[in-house]
Amino acid sequence: MSDATDKVEVLLVEDTPEDAELTMRTLRKHGLANNLMWVKDGAEALDFLFGTGVYAGRRMASPPRVILLDLHLPKLNGLDVLRRLKADPLTRQIPVVVLTSSTEESDMRVCYELGVNSFVSKPVEFDAFMKVVGKLGFYWLLVNKQPGL
Repeated sequence: MSDATDKVEVLLVEDTPEDAELTMRTLRKHGLANNLMWVKDGAEALDFLFGTGVYAGRRMASPPRVILLDLHLPKLNGLDVLRRLKADPLTRQIPVVVLTSSTEESDMRVCYELGVNSFVSKPVEFDAFMKVVGKLGFYWLLVNKQPGL
C-alpha cells in the first residue's frame, strides 16, 4: 500500500458522487483536504480502517483525524460501520461525524447511543452545504485537540 493511504486526516465515507465531490471541493477550498480519502460504501470503509481487503498491508500507525460518515450506504450502512468502529479499541477514539441527509430523531438518537461525536444533517442548499462542511473541517482538523496529535 502506498504512503498516501497511510497518512489520511479525513476519511469520507459517502456513496453519492455529487455529495462527495462537493465535500472534497469545500475542504480543499479551506486548505483542509491535503490528506483526504474517499470510500464509497461501508464495507470499503471498514477495509480501509482495519487494513483488510484491498487495503490489506496498509500501515495503520496513524488513524484518520476524523471520519465523515453517511448513514445510507451500500453493502454496509453507516450505523453498522459506526457500531463496529466504536466497539473496537483500535478505532473507538477516532472522531466520527455523521454527515447525512437524514433529519430523523431516531437516527440521531441511535448514532449518539453508538458513540458518534457529531450528527449533522446535510443542508440541501449548495451554499449552506459548503458552509457546514467548511465549519466541520475547520473544527475537527484545526480546533479540536486529540491525544497523540
